[in-house]
Amino acid sequence: MRYRNLLYGLVGGLGATAAANRALAGQAETPHTPLGRATQTYRWRGFDVSYTEAGDPDDPDLVLIHGVNAAGSSAEFVECFDALAEDYHVVAPDLPGFGLSDRPPLMYSASLYETFVTDFLRDTVEDATVVGSSLTSAYVARAATSGAVSVDELVLVCPTATTMPGRRTWLRSLLRSPLVGEGLFNLLSSERSLQYFQADHGFADPSNADDEWLEYRWQLTHQPGARFAPASFVSGFLDSDLDLAETLADVDADVTVVWGRDADILPLEQGRELAEAIDAKLVVFDDALLLPHYEHPTEFAAVVRGDVVDDLEYVEA
Repeated sequence: MRYRNLLYGLVGGLGATAAANRALAGQAETPHTPLGRATQTYRWRGFDVSYTEAGDPDDPDLVLIHGVNAAGSSAEFVECFDALAEDYHVVAPDLPGFGLSDRPPLMYSASLYETFVTDFLRDTVEDATVVGSSLTSAYVARAATSGAVSVDELVLVCPTATTMPGRRTWLRSLLRSPLVGEGLFNLLSSERSLQYFQADHGFADPSNADDEWLEYRWQLTHQPGARFAPASFVSGFLDSDLDLAETLADVDADVTVVWGRDADILPLEQGRELAEAIDAKLVVFDDALLLPHYEHPTEFAAVVRGDVVDDLEYVEA
């Protein structure tokens, strides 16, 4: 009797999970374009990669590479995008597996993204300024030292090569599974979870993440295939094996490191040590965590242009 009741409970639980997954999928709509403009498609290794382009093509090239998280997309740059397009030819892709790009059930890896960033820069821009956000800074660093692309400057926001304590195959497999994995990812990407992660390490002022921002991120995480790339992220498989300081020291371009003073997952002291090790300029934003470019878009655009902003802390190389 005990085992039969356990079996009934298990079957019932799986049935409830399946029903919940179907209900959430039914609520999801096709998200709007991330930066308020029409998107274009870059065909790469079987992927249709969505990207947004703006500004005068004769202006210097600027590429914005968004960070990696469950709801990652180029919408991360929505607040500063138009300001940057006044001075640059700006290109902002959604990484494969994220945003409006294709999301096939691949085993996503750091090497895949390092190769994508290298190919994208080689094929779409020349002598560009490239902005990397957190973990994607490592992918940008790898591309800049590959010999395949030419970059003029790197602007790296809270750069890191690692985010997770090792690689956990079991967790990746669990999140990729069709029923339980989908249910777990739905919990991870619920409105409450997204709000928590935004307040915990995204925004110094949670009110900067309005309802429209939250809704867009929720919609992104409930598209078909949305869990596969994040499954590799939370299990550590998107962490790069490069030594970030050594790699950036070899970059033949100016490097500016940007940090939010209140960031705790990637504390400011880490930024000071990195900037000193690679002889780079460090710019510190008050009242910011990992997304100073979203919370302080005007000042961030000025930093990218090379202007000096009075309210920011500058540590020169």
